[in-house]
Amino acid sequence: MAESIPDGAGGAPEQATQGQFGIQKIYVKDLSFETPNSPDTFQKEWNPSVNMDVANTARPLSDKLFEVVLSVTVTVRFAETTVYLTEVQQAGIFHIEGFPKAAVNRILATLCPNILFPFAREVVADLAMRGGFPQLLLAPMNFDALYAQHLREEAARAPADAALKH
Repeated sequence: MAESIPDGAGGAPEQATQGQFGIQKIYVKDLSFETPNSPDTFQKEWNPSVNMDVANTARPLSDKLFEVVLSVTVTVRFAETTVYLTEVQQAGIFHIEGFPKAAVNRILATLCPNILFPFAREVVADLAMRGGFPQLLLAPMNFDALYAQHLREEAARAPADAALKH
């Protein structure tokens, strides 16, 4: 598939670059489901709090292939008691070719996790139900906004890092 990707700053492309992007493989790399306080938690009124942590890593497999791993950790609690904990590492191998480095970084941080997240969300929902709990539907995530925030934080840190070197 040929794509025109905006520049790494998140704005409109100054000069669109034609490159190739493709999904080679989608897979679960690791998963865990724990219910440390069952069966006691099944006897309580269902009014938990849900906390979700998301992380994304990417590594090159070759000049054109990259593995991206989206890690999703969901902790469901009643007050201080953990009802269940789910950890999923949803991974994919992506073919990315013909883009500038900044665009490749953006693809790895936004497009790839956007593709992987629905798979991870399905695993979390399925594990919750198989564990005897109501289905947990995770809200969609805006990986473009997260990447833009990351770039702003990096830019803000750069002057501080430069000052430390002097």
